[in-house]
Amino acid sequence: MTHQSAPVTVIGLGPMGQAMTRSLLAGGHPVTVWNRTPSRADGVVADGAVLAPTPRAALEAADLVVLSLTDYAAMDGILDGAVDALAGRTLVNLSSDTPDRTRAAASWATQHGAGFLTGGVMTPAPMVGTDDAYVYYSGPSELLERHRAALERIGRPRYLGDDPGLAQLMYQAQLDVFLTSLSALLHATALMGSAGVPAAEFVPDALAQLGSIPAMLGAGESTGEQIDAGLHPGHLSTVTMMGATADHVVAASEAAGIDSALPRAVQRHYRRAIDDGHGGDNWTRIIDGIRDPR
Repeated sequence: MTHQSAPVTVIGLGPMGQAMTRSLLAGGHPVTVWNRTPSRADGVVADGAVLAPTPRAALEAADLVVLSLTDYAAMDGILDGAVDALAGRTLVNLSSDTPDRTRAAASWATQHGAGFLTGGVMTPAPMVGTDDAYVYYSGPSELLERHRAALERIGRPRYLGDDPGLAQLMYQAQLDVFLTSLSALLHATALMGSAGVPAAEFVPDALAQLGSIPAMLGAGESTGEQIDAGLHPGHLSTVTMMGATADHVVAASEAAGIDSALPRAVQRHYRRAIDDGHGGDNWTRIIDGIRDPR
């Protein structure tokens, strides 16, 4: 059997697990699956996957085991009864949890003779396996290279380093941006809805506003480089100017009677920077207070 058609086990068949299974099957990989609710496997079994009767049988079916679960506690609950089947296998955990929990899981896997890669899938399930899909990985680089052909069926691997917690931290940081943006979008929609503006009318313009952020930042690389260098030139959007806008958003939210927790959190960032004497700096100066809250 060629490396390209190496068997893979997928444990966890939510939308992401199902999408990964189908992409692996499309790439010619024999795929064994297991899920707590066996009926979740019906669709992928019809597509050619094999349903294992137990977690142990799923582990024994392949050297590469991909986990797509709610969190790492789910992995513990599933694999604890089959730890003697872990030796020599590579666990690629694409579940979400904290970096520290991930490091503990990597140590646990190593104690049982298994290799461990952490992964963060940065694409929704319908895009798995497409040219736009990519996955952050961290852990032993040799494991990534050994299984690269199969893992590329999920998305382009982006390797971050040996620390198993690093891919998890990157995943959470990316979702920090994503989730905060979603909450901001719906907060703004509620704000306009308080004046009778339908969501269908407001949301398209709000999405366009989100899309304008890269242009406002200019080259993303230069913004990051300036933050790393501690440079916050205030020739465009100053802390004072952006802070005044934050004040207005809070006031408008309170007047509309909607939840003001999110805009108040933003307002607090700017007030801290102003109190620290950085009102004339670029808005990026608020990172100081975020890094060192008090």
